[in-house]
Amino acid sequence: MKYLLLIHASALEDNGSPAGCEPADWMAYEKEVRDAGVYVTGESLADLVTATTVKIGADGQRSITTDGPFAETRELLGGFYVLDVPDLDAALDWAARCPGARDGAVVVRPIAEFPG
Repeated sequence: MKYLLLIHASALEDNGSPAGCEPADWMAYEKEVRDAGVYVTGESLADLVTATTVKIGADGQRSITTDGPFAETRELLGGFYVLDVPDLDAALDWAARCPGARDGAVVVRPIAEFPG
């Protein structure tokens, strides 16, 4: 079964990277999931301090907001992995090993499978 691991940072370093995680930590984790044969895909999201949100109001008008350079008041979605593992327990185990779980959080969601 496939699971999405959403990586949320709780804070950023001065250089804009997630606090408490070094690039080597991420490289080691990715090698581990690849070597285990559970890696499907994953990406790091660029520019954690700026995001653009689009909403459509009841009047049908589009509203666009940006989070701006101030990260302290919003969630920081840093990236994701999709893993193919036997069950939720295995997905939670991999999430606990993820460097992003140290000073942030990793949200685990099953991926819906539709016939056809």
